[in-house]
Amino acid sequence: MILVTGATGFVGKAIVQRLLADDESRRVAVAARRVGQQWPERVLPRVTGELTPSADWTVALEGVSVVIHCAARVHVMTDTAADPLEEFRRVNVQGTLNLARQAAAAGVRRFVFVSSVKVNGEATQLGSLFKADDAPAPLDAYGVSKMEAEQGLRELAAQTGMEVVIIRPPLVYGPGVKANFAAMMRWLQRGVPLPLGSIHNQRSLVALDNLVDLIVLCLTHPAAANQTFLVSDGEDVSTSELLRRMGQALDRPARLLPVPQSWLRYAAAMVGKPDVAQRLCGSLQVDITKTRQLLGWTPPLSLDEGLKRAAAGSLELTNGDTRC
Repeated sequence: MILVTGATGFVGKAIVQRLLADDESRRVAVAARRVGQQWPERVLPRVTGELTPSADWTVALEGVSVVIHCAARVHVMTDTAADPLEEFRRVNVQGTLNLARQAAAAGVRRFVFVSSVKVNGEATQLGSLFKADDAPAPLDAYGVSKMEAEQGLRELAAQTGMEVVIIRPPLVYGPGVKANFAAMMRWLQRGVPLPLGSIHNQRSLVALDNLVDLIVLCLTHPAAANQTFLVSDGEDVSTSELLRRMGQALDRPARLLPVPQSWLRYAAAMVGKPDVAQRLCGSLQVDITKTRQLLGWTPPLSLDEGLKRAAAGSLELTNGDTRC
């Protein structure tokens, strides 16, 4: 039996769907926050409440051999917590390690942890890629909490023998994606001119289906045990090129204005949003050579195919919106 946490989230929901599709006789356990949630057939909801340092996972872990842990306090743009780092640690570190300790005690064989590229850092120099075994260098509270959870899981694996697999995705996109990626697709659909035509950075992304494919492979692959992997589509693009190819996927021409990057950074700093300019103009590249070689894994979707699927999901949402 496989237990999935965070099964209502963007990644967790796709994992459950893939597990059910791969085996028509398979039943999947999911950690549910409350009674009464609706789940697909063959999904076994096990109520656990929130991911806390004191949560009791006894019932949820019954008969489970593998845990896929997606649940987390996610990175937020405006954090209202009095001490954001402490709150991230309470959920992402203490809550995760509480689950992992109980999983090891229950005889779980493998624990797959969906971490974040933020453990590596926030940016790379153009052409200099993050590697899975680089020294961690997180810069924000979310990244620090993911790093500390990884460290605790490795220690637990050494103490108990439970195998741990860590996967660090960069930006994940696909049907139902939200936040900045969804906003860019809406702008392109509406034909909004964007001052992003002269950005020559390079960024790694990963299609949702590619990430899920790697996670599913890591459930059983012998070489995945106690390893850390980076994941991407295997093709890096500039922000300008990404927008052009998103436009092609949406069948909308991208109207990009060639505004100098220095102007964009200055404008973002003036309105107190330098981090936005960094994400648009800065580079973040990951090296998936280890993932390819150790697991024999190749991203099943190209970047363009991933963008087409994301665009189709975006158009379905738009066409289904009947608000005036």
